[in-house]
Amino acid sequence: MIHKIIGSVNQFFFVGMRIFFFRTSKPAFLKTKNAIFVKLNSPKINSIATFTSMKPKIDNFVLAIIAVIAVAYFFPHWGSKESTVPIDLIGSIGISLIFFFYGLKLSPEKLRNGLKNWKLHFLVQLSTFIIFPIILLVFYPFIKTDEGQTIWLSFFFLAALPSTVSSSVVMVSLAKGNIPAAIFNASISGLIGIVITPLWMGLFLTRETADFNLGAIYIKLLTEILIPVLLGLAMQKYWGKYALKYQKQLSSFDKSIILLIIYKSFAESFEEKVFSSVQITDLLAIALAVVLLFYFVFYLIGFVTKKLHFSLEDSITAQFCGTKKSLVHGTVFSKILFPGSYPVGLVLLPLMLFHALQIFIISIIASKLAKRDCLKENKADRKQL
Repeated sequence: MIHKIIGSVNQFFFVGMRIFFFRTSKPAFLKTKNAIFVKLNSPKINSIATFTSMKPKIDNFVLAIIAVIAVAYFFPHWGSKESTVPIDLIGSIGISLIFFFYGLKLSPEKLRNGLKNWKLHFLVQLSTFIIFPIILLVFYPFIKTDEGQTIWLSFFFLAALPSTVSSSVVMVSLAKGNIPAAIFNASISGLIGIVITPLWMGLFLTRETADFNLGAIYIKLLTEILIPVLLGLAMQKYWGKYALKYQKQLSSFDKSIILLIIYKSFAESFEEKVFSSVQITDLLAIALAVVLLFYFVFYLIGFVTKKLHFSLEDSITAQFCGTKKSLVHGTVFSKILFPGSYPVGLVLLPLMLFHALQIFIISIIASKLAKRDCLKENKADRKQL
């Protein structure tokens, strides 16, 4: 059964990427007869050639997640509760370091300047922390079984999470949106999530688990996340330049800790046979629900931005940042919020599918939007000829 689950996730991702390769072929104007009359030494052609040489790549982190899940399936004893490997301790120290480096990369001056575009920021944070959870709350009265409650709670956990930082900014940059606003929203979202996500989850985890203690959770969030962030902010003017210089290495460190937490969660779930009740139809239903949730919020934000008369750049930022959910915060919060007896691997399943989906869909949209200036420039060139 687990082979089917892993195979289905893999197939879902690679089939999508094939579609992506076909849909991001050469721009249409290069295939027309008029294209041969464009001057070869035109600087606009050079910019277009640069763009068309950019080939979409498979996200290696998504592949690493699949590989880690496979390792957890075949070697679950390393991450089991009886294991002598101190994965929990390593994970806790790693989490604190992740958020310390996160604080080092935050610029207080940029955060202050970012407050000016308040309508855009309000819409992004409203979508992230209010609209997503409300959508899931609508379906709560219809959940009757214990298994249904667990799956619903995993979706609600996804809905209550903050936005992701790195991929939001990268995709907004590719689509030529409002980059400073994307940096501000992605950064502030993580800080808001430290407070809001546990509050949302506390409404339901107190019913599901007897040992849920919101006070103890906030103490753990304070010591493992908030204090490291504040320390990073305090040291930002001294070490911030080094954090930016070695951003690639720090990103690899972040991903390594996340993969370790994912391994631990799935190893325990496999050891306790949590996924034995998950059928292939259940997995497909979860994947479909993830797709529908993403598109509903994406088009809802697009509708609101039109009503508010946002510029195209601000609309791109609102839709890209307002639909993202952070896998980093999700894996960290799952370790802190859920008790040890809870099937955390099952809780992370919708989030990991959503993570792969959001990268896949947004990258397609961003690539199309990035073409708009190139196509306009080419049309202007042909008119001049």
